[in-house]
Amino acid sequence: MTGNPARLLRLATYASFAVALVLVTAKYLAWQQSGSVALLSSLLDSGLDAFASLLNLLAVRTALVPADSEHRFGHGKAEALAGLGQAVIIGGSALFLVAEAVQSLRQPQPPEHSTAGIAVMLFSILLTVALVLFQRHVVRRTGSLAISADRLHYLSDLLTNLTVIAALLLASQPGLDWVDPVGALLVAMLIFKGAADILRQALNHLMDRELDEPERDRIRAAVLRHPEARALHDLRTRSSGNQSFIQFHLELDPEMSLRAAHRVSEEIIAELQALFPGAEIILRQDPAGVIEQRPPFAAS
Repeated sequence: MTGNPARLLRLATYASFAVALVLVTAKYLAWQQSGSVALLSSLLDSGLDAFASLLNLLAVRTALVPADSEHRFGHGKAEALAGLGQAVIIGGSALFLVAEAVQSLRQPQPPEHSTAGIAVMLFSILLTVALVLFQRHVVRRTGSLAISADRLHYLSDLLTNLTVIAALLLASQPGLDWVDPVGALLVAMLIFKGAADILRQALNHLMDRELDEPERDRIRAAVLRHPEARALHDLRTRSSGNQSFIQFHLELDPEMSLRAAHRVSEEIIAELQALFPGAEIILRQDPAGVIEQRPPFAAS
């Protein structure tokens, strides 16, 4: 990937890492004053975001390296490998947070200086909303798994921050000091869910899962729009980073010349590349009506 999309990917990784560092610093100072377990959970989450953003930065830089003689399909799976690492680390941190919250439930302590904590969380929400909106724009332009996973972190952070604000407000009231660790447990559940979503996406990429069925339908429709295409079968798709790979058998008139078959193929490839910019497309021309052995999933 070259030009503006690549620049957008790099900007998104730099912005994410910078935001995470700012939030870690602000939340650490607020936690030192309040001692809130819910605020500690948010601090831990932001610390993980900083680490995850650093992983994404490195993964995106690797994924943008062009294909070479040893990696002829490119380096896009670096994003999925980074996603696996994020999922494991985030899941482990959620377990740590659960342990801290359970300990606090046994010996609850009301948070101090909750006003500072609330101010920091409001600041975090504003900064996170700005970052998430930018990341959404980048994902729409590039389809990057790494940026999509990072955006998922920060979307869960918005819920986390709101939960922490509620915990700080309620836990300062007499008899409600248990709300703070319960809020931390809720945050841990959100972190677990985020880790599971990232793990699922990363595994889908590493296991070469097919593109979603609506995308496959778009491919079929684009191929069959060509007036000289009789049919297609054995459509196989996958993605690696922000690049798609499409291959299929194209059925043509058995009497068509090789030159004409080549022309039709090039026209169909151009149509598909307009729909899926940067996609690598491999097709084989088959004479229509010839019966061949096919896998059970290769009918179309």
